[in-house]
Amino acid sequence: MMKILAAIVVNIGRLNRLIGNVLIWLTLGTVLVCFTVVVQRYFFSTSQVWMQDLYVWLNGAMFMGVAGFTLFRNEHVRVDVYYGPARLRSKAWRDLFGVVAFLIPYCVIVWIYALPYVQRSWRLMEGSANVGGMPGLFILKSFVLVFVVVIALQGIAMALRSVLVLADRQDLLPPLYRYPQD
Repeated sequence: MMKILAAIVVNIGRLNRLIGNVLIWLTLGTVLVCFTVVVQRYFFSTSQVWMQDLYVWLNGAMFMGVAGFTLFRNEHVRVDVYYGPARLRSKAWRDLFGVVAFLIPYCVIVWIYALPYVQRSWRLMEGSANVGGMPGLFILKSFVLVFVVVIALQGIAMALRSVLVLADRQDLLPPLYRYPQD
């Protein structure tokens, strides 16, 4: 049973690492498009609204899509005064409680409220509100649901990792998927 839990933790981590490593390239796209917009505006006195939409949308998609990857890497904001000096088992209990009491309920609530919003956008094939803006806003809005899925999956992986630690079976996880060593 513990090997199955370890496999789930590793596979969720692999998925979030894959998504994160792909979507992180949107940062470069954001910078390049933004740079192009600035050059066009200040050197050629012209601008294209769709390009202004594009760099904002790329940034939004990247931010929402890499949230699980960021959680995997333990880079979300955390109260280090409380969590940092804690022992391994204490961190595991805190993570397990945090995922069950806060993260998963948060994901459920966001999903419930976001789903009709995204569905409506798809029904309307919603585009930019700006004249001359980009079509396909419905795709960007879908990233709210992507955010919920990747965060919830990584939360489940954190909870299962905590269970492995509490069962003294963290050794079943490859080093990359264990709690960071201080």
